[in-house]
Amino acid sequence: MNLPHPLPEQITLANVLSALGDPTRLAIVATLNRTGTPLNCGRFNEFGSKTNVSYHLAKLREAGITNTEVAGTSRLITLRRADLDTLFPGLLDSVIAAARDSAAPAESRK
Repeated sequence: MNLPHPLPEQITLANVLSALGDPTRLAIVATLNRTGTPLNCGRFNEFGSKTNVSYHLAKLREAGITNTEVAGTSRLITLRRADLDTLFPGLLDSVIAAARDSAAPAESRK
């Protein structure tokens, strides 16, 4: 079973920004970025129920931000960093850094 993914030329800035505008999806992307390795869906249970996480992972995949590989009963999720960096240089790093900075306590930002 293969899940549908947009081709690189089908990835749009509007869809990427829309998907990254959700705090849960942004946290999932930050986790994927931090680990740099494929993660299974269960790794994101801290972000909500299985149904909620599945919804957010589908939105990220449909926007072209992540790749989901079916491996038996598991789903391995990775960032499509190469595609995103080619299409929108620096965008992913900027969004992740801004999210990290806005989540930091006010005292640490002084």
